[in-house]
Amino acid sequence: MSFSDRIGRLDTDEHAPLYRQLQRALRVAIQNRVLGPDDALPAERELAEELGVSRITVRKALDGLVAEGLLTRRQGAGTFVAARVEKSFSKLSSFTEDMISRGRTPHSTWLSKAEGQVTPEESLTLGLSPGAPVYRFNRIRYADGAPMALEYSTVPAFAMPSADFVETSLYEALEKTGHRPARALQRLRAVLFTPEQAELLTIAARDPGLLIERRGFLKDGRAVEVTQSYYRGDAYDFVAELNAL
Repeated sequence: MSFSDRIGRLDTDEHAPLYRQLQRALRVAIQNRVLGPDDALPAERELAEELGVSRITVRKALDGLVAEGLLTRRQGAGTFVAARVEKSFSKLSSFTEDMISRGRTPHSTWLSKAEGQVTPEESLTLGLSPGAPVYRFNRIRYADGAPMALEYSTVPAFAMPSADFVETSLYEALEKTGHRPARALQRLRAVLFTPEQAELLTIAARDPGLLIERRGFLKDGRAVEVTQSYYRGDAYDFVAELNAL
């Protein structure tokens, strides 16, 4: 079976640009596991000839998927479907969305869902009055059955009716109530996992990890989410696209 048979041929009569069609075809192939982690793509020249498009079109399509973290380039070897999870800092997306887009099956184990009052630190971070009600969500995040991260989120009570309103995806629940973050500030730093954290992730104590602290905002400027996510250092790469001014 040819590569074009696996991902589908492009439609020159379709309104969408050819590079976007190719991106969509590759993205769907990855999501449906037609292309799996570490699978190699044909060389750009071969792909262009097989699909009947220019190498510029192929390069532009692949560049976009590399920026998204779906593909990775290895010097002297070619382009491959990303095996490690590559999380892009340029797109505000949930863990569930990230895993599904990479053809992985996400699920969570809840450590706790609780209603409480905002702490002094949360009050400053979320811009809430002392004593304001909040919901807290603590869980282990998995991909294809493997523990990937620990996640601790706090959301103001105005954003949803109850803690049980969140089933699998926090952002999906917030979207249902019209309170999904429109932008976020994130801070990344290296950490060593404590014995308690390591046991939850089935790794060794003091293994390296990455902590992302995110504060999400609504379009009107109100803070709607504070999340601390502890990612396994052996499973994640974080990428950011930079542009010169």
